[in-house]
Amino acid sequence: MDDTLDAWFIREIVVHEAALTRLLQRICLQRDDVHDLRQEVYVRVYEAAGKNLPTQPKAFLFSTARHLVTDRLRRSRVVAIDAVGDIDALNVLIDEISPERRLDGRQILKRLADAFDQLPARCREVVWMRKVQELPQKAVAEQLRITEKTVEKQVAKGVRLIADHFYGEGVGHRAAPQQHASLPNEAVHGQQPTD
Repeated sequence: MDDTLDAWFIREIVVHEAALTRLLQRICLQRDDVHDLRQEVYVRVYEAAGKNLPTQPKAFLFSTARHLVTDRLRRSRVVAIDAVGDIDALNVLIDEISPERRLDGRQILKRLADAFDQLPARCREVVWMRKVQELPQKAVAEQLRITEKTVEKQVAKGVRLIADHFYGEGVGHRAAPQQHASLPNEAVHGQQPTD
């Protein structure tokens, strides 16, 4: 299989190296990163193809590049507005919904559902009502017979726990209280606020 995969990779992926390099040069201000990014894209594509050959190799290549750059920007947390040379270039294949993109979307949705399911019951209920049903804060407070301040705290807690799940800490992870000095004690320890 390695010879077959290598031949496929050269025939379907490496032929687009110049276009891939141009794309990376447009969307990365750090020219020094282009070579490393290109190699990382190649590694990701090769590993994915080893499991299942993409039906649209060129689309998969550019989609992988776009996702890699987006992930790097997201990981940097605070990004200056000029961190991306050509923001429109990130949407090279935005209209093309390949099976790989569809699978990627399903995986993200599953991760979100898993994160949501791991929220404490009251927190999950409040987040659902505010963010999914889009009920006003006052209506949520009235329906659940809690204060609007509690609704605010539960939404903030839910968003933080979901973000922790997505960015590596996991919902079950309990940060040390000093890391959350501005949060009330009950938010840090997952207890229901008393107000």
